[in-house]
Amino acid sequence: MTGQAESLFWKNFTSKSIAYGVKPALVRWHIRDALAYIKAHSGTKLAQHNALTVGAYLKNKGRNPRLKDWQFGQIVTTLYILFAELIKASWADTFPWQQWKEAARELPQTHATVARDYETAPSTTTPSPSITPIKPSQGGAIKLFRENFPHEYERLIAEIRLRHYSIRTEQSYVLWVARFARFAQLDTLQNLDVAGIATYLEYLVIKRGVASSTQAQALNALVFFCKHVLGHESIALGSFAHSKKPQRLPVVLSRDETKRLLTSIENSTTQLMANLLYGCGMRLMECIRLRVLDVDFDYQQIVVRNAKGGKDRVVPLPQRLNDPLRTQLAAVAALHKEDLAHGLGSVYLPDALARKYPQAAKEFKWQYVFPASKVSSNPRSNAVRRHHAHENNLQKHIKTVAHKVGLNKKVSCHTLRHSFATHLLESGYDIRTVQELLGHADVSTTMIYTHVLNKPGITVTSPLDTLPPG
Repeated sequence: MTGQAESLFWKNFTSKSIAYGVKPALVRWHIRDALAYIKAHSGTKLAQHNALTVGAYLKNKGRNPRLKDWQFGQIVTTLYILFAELIKASWADTFPWQQWKEAARELPQTHATVARDYETAPSTTTPSPSITPIKPSQGGAIKLFRENFPHEYERLIAEIRLRHYSIRTEQSYVLWVARFARFAQLDTLQNLDVAGIATYLEYLVIKRGVASSTQAQALNALVFFCKHVLGHESIALGSFAHSKKPQRLPVVLSRDETKRLLTSIENSTTQLMANLLYGCGMRLMECIRLRVLDVDFDYQQIVVRNAKGGKDRVVPLPQRLNDPLRTQLAAVAALHKEDLAHGLGSVYLPDALARKYPQAAKEFKWQYVFPASKVSSNPRSNAVRRHHAHENNLQKHIKTVAHKVGLNKKVSCHTLRHSFATHLLESGYDIRTVQELLGHADVSTTMIYTHVLNKPGITVTSPLDTLPPG
């Protein structure tokens, strides 16, 4: 390429970048990324590149733990502008650019999947592993509680973890106790006035207008703290204002609406995840955290491990998902093999499993079925792992596609689980079977779906239809 042609090339690249939405001040960084890509393939003309070339480059970039997710996304945008907008390569229109970008999103340290990663690097500056990972917006109350009552703070976390409660429960309990301590302006917790708890619960309802589930969560946290940390054998809160829980029916899609939604998802991986949510009745995180060993083609089933309440259950694997799942697992196997060749290939395992089976983290069977497109480095231990894709990507896709196909309902990932249960009952399956497939501890939770068995629009004739014509 001559000097004049090269100048024209980058001029066109700049104009295409700005037209795509890149801010003029940031174009130079995209030019830098494009130059790095071209340099890495100096022996091949851009017109000769294909999806495999770009995919291999992105895989290699994704193995750099120092590369932030937004930097990786910037590289994906650069290559899209280069091949789809400037070169106009025929394969670029069907290349999963958005999937590469979205799947690179890193899991924050407060994420439930990695928050219990207790591995720590041998450093005096490493924070105590007993500290509960929290969101920045929640830091003020918890920091104050930890500083004023360090012993009670440590005991609360220890008691929660001894009972193997989830990290979400731990984060919730710590936050509610910290908020209460700040609200009551306590100097000591040993002389805590139980009546103050009732006052706080009323404050949440009357002044803050919280939902009944939120008030119940605060109540559970404070009762747990009083019993297991402060040693109060009995707690008599007396009467206080309760937030009334509204009776709501779940949002359910008809079979036709479900088909329209699932078939309109263009990305194959996202479509597979959505099909699993509906076809197996899984919760969002149960699908996202699915590992290779959980898929059993011989018995045509999927094992959902460590679900809500710490329980395992078995759900049927839809036959029509066999081929897409095998294709996905083959892609995961290829990626894992390449990761191992680069000295990577480790995945997060719960602490007990990691200690019992030190080499298991690099075994293929423990890999996630839906891995992230880049690896992440744990700031506490410096361990480099490939986590699962962030669940927000699937949530956004479902809502976007539902709006696109004109579903005038409040559709979410959980709507597919609701639809799974409802359609089974419509097909004549008994409530106990549905309860087992959903993993409900109490059948009363499953009973909410029996609204489909009571169809007044069918069994009752409207008086309007009985009026004489004319």
